[in-house]
Amino acid sequence: MAEYREVITRAVTGKGRKFTQSKHTISPTHRPTSILGCWVINHKYDAKKVDDTVEVNGSYDINVWYSHTDNTKTEVVTETVSYKDVVRLRYKDENSTGDEHEVIARVLQQPNCLEANIAANESRVDVQVEREFLTEIIGETKITVEVHPDSLLDDEDWDVEEDEFEDLNPDFIVDGYEE
Repeated sequence: MAEYREVITRAVTGKGRKFTQSKHTISPTHRPTSILGCWVINHKYDAKKVDDTVEVNGSYDINVWYSHTDNTKTEVVTETVSYKDVVRLRYKDENSTGDEHEVIARVLQQPNCLEANIAANESRVDVQVEREFLTEIIGETKITVEVHPDSLLDDEDWDVEEDEFEDLNPDFIVDGYEE
């Protein structure tokens, strides 16, 4: 008959994923004639557990390169925008114990510009941005393992005799690996 033990260990106790598209309105100093380019840089974020969700708070800079004055001049406008994504935990370990936990948030899709258009009032730029996060909660949980006491090896089984090293080829290990 097998014997069982309960073991407390650290493991992934919650997991979630969220894809977000958001629209931002950028206000350039001049009335834009055409959009020449748009990019998102300087992405920063932090994540924390709130009840059964993970809140990802972050910001990034949106840069819009545009022409103005009837396409005779160009300029780049930069605005920093903030966001808060609430990621629902789709997997939750019911055996999780204690309140000690670590939150890991990984970016699956860095924020990037999908589309930038001159707004209907023709003095602003509408920018559509997408981003995606995977979040994990690492905490303590209880698992049950089967123990087979008869299959445990003695420490003597791991002893290596000195003469067993004589048959080793010292040229086996090479400096670099080449294919």
